[in-house]
Amino acid sequence: MKKELDSIKFPKRKSKRWKPSEIQLFLMAMLGIIFIFIFAYLPMFGIILAFKDGDGYLSITKAITDAPWCGFDNFINFFTDPDFKNVMLNTIGLNLLQLLINFPAPIIFAIMLSEIRSKKFRKFIQTITYFPYFLSWVVFGGIILVLLDTNGVINIVLKNLHLITESINFGEAQYFWGTIIITSIIKGLGWGAIIYIAAIAGIDPQLYEAARMDGANRWHRIIHITIPSIAPTIVLFFILSLSGILNNGFDHIWTFQNQINLDTSEVLDTFIYKNGIIHQQYSYTTAVGVFKSVIAIILLVVGNKICKKVTGNGVI
Repeated sequence: MKKELDSIKFPKRKSKRWKPSEIQLFLMAMLGIIFIFIFAYLPMFGIILAFKDGDGYLSITKAITDAPWCGFDNFINFFTDPDFKNVMLNTIGLNLLQLLINFPAPIIFAIMLSEIRSKKFRKFIQTITYFPYFLSWVVFGGIILVLLDTNGVINIVLKNLHLITESINFGEAQYFWGTIIITSIIKGLGWGAIIYIAAIAGIDPQLYEAARMDGANRWHRIIHITIPSIAPTIVLFFILSLSGILNNGFDHIWTFQNQINLDTSEVLDTFIYKNGIIHQQYSYTTAVGVFKSVIAIILLVVGNKICKKVTGNGVI
């Protein structure tokens, strides 16, 4: 029996040593994890400042360690603030407009680009529309402000076309939302369309050929092939846009904000900056930031569930 067992050759266990390529991938992943842990998770310790009375401290670290606990007083102070209603209306109103206008704009633009037959013309249009994205809002906003000046090009053109008799001050409150929406489209249209262009490029060309054989025109091909094929991508970005409904983009708003249009331009991002950085109300503005984060998480979960039920696609 012992000889029989000795004669049997059992398979050798494979070595569990990592290959050099696997070690390199692990190290690359670890660098990303360490970066996220240091710059994303460690600062979350400061959330406790929202539940402390740390306003008036010259140092944030002292405010976190030495300030007394105050419960939900900072949240109550924010909800009862005289500016709360106006700030929330501006924040939600601007973001809803951007969701209704700016969100579908890159989708429509990507579909239009995909229908252009000339590759040279398509690349030319893409280059022109991509360029504004790589300019900071300070530079891009400065150019727009010069164009919108009372003596700027826009007013001169409108006067020459006899559409106006007197120069328009586009810095006034009534024009602020329109300025934000239009400049946001101009700056982000080309860049926002990249993902959708890639999604359209991944559609099987045989589907279009079969549709042509069946007599479908261009409009029918877009409705029944292109849009359903990129629907998962659209749903993904819609959910992410919905979760960021309280984020207006500080640099964008701050560039066009002035004393004249404060009634329509004051949003949560500028409100936090003024009260937190300038007036050193650290606890108060931390509570506002926590409020924004909680609303974003709720909208993300709710939006994901609704999209899953309606379209069958979601993020989580």
